[in-house]
Amino acid sequence: MAEPVLRVSGLHRTFGTVRAVDDVAFTLDAGGSLGIVGESGSGKTTTARIVVGLDQADAGEVLVHGRARSGRARGRAERLARAREVQMVFQDPYLSLDPRTSVEAVLRETLRLHFPDTDHPTRIRELLDQVGLGTRAAEALPRQLSGGQRQRVAIARALAVRPAVLVLDEAVAALDVSVQAQVLNLLADIREQTGIGYLFITHDLGVVRCVTDRVVVMRHGRIVESGPTADVLDSPQHAYTRLLLESVPRPGWDPDRIAAARRAL
Repeated sequence: MAEPVLRVSGLHRTFGTVRAVDDVAFTLDAGGSLGIVGESGSGKTTTARIVVGLDQADAGEVLVHGRARSGRARGRAERLARAREVQMVFQDPYLSLDPRTSVEAVLRETLRLHFPDTDHPTRIRELLDQVGLGTRAAEALPRQLSGGQRQRVAIARALAVRPAVLVLDEAVAALDVSVQAQVLNLLADIREQTGIGYLFITHDLGVVRCVTDRVVVMRHGRIVESGPTADVLDSPQHAYTRLLLESVPRPGWDPDRIAAARRAL
């Protein structure tokens, strides 16, 4: 079998007395899509930040294409090399973009940093077409774009370095439902075209069902269940996974009963 594009093993991270990440392990295949789900405080975002390199684990290992990313990068060249392997798209596209900088300038800055010899105008056109914006958006400022368009710019910026893994931290949570569907369809198309691997960090089980092949369920920093997405969501084995599924509002939903069940776990 081919080596997974991403392998995480024995990951630990504490903040004071809080175990934010406790012995977390999973793999992501090239071209695969893995969801990490759980409530706030479950450790999913801390795990994502460690994978990207925005935080350091106390113990454990993160491998991309079999190469370790553990420990702090030594020097600018290594930091840039790591950034080209794994990129991240954040929840709020407006906060992740400089409001004074045009779309073209955002992409050009990234390309100049990583690929100083690249034909920037050509690559910028390719990226804008890839995310469905077109060259007419090149001169726009973030405030002139819709939320969905801004998130497409953020995705284009992440794709500019041709990463092996794209981490999406609640990347559609701030968007309207109809726009969420458009962005998720876009991401599905990009994955099919490029073979990039996705790591989806989300609390939305509907998103997980739509766009992931496998899912990891986290609670209090630990993985309580994992497996193929359909198996976990259709036949959950852990009480906490069942609680997450029951917490999705629907006719007859009783929030008081859900709260009582959460306290009992």
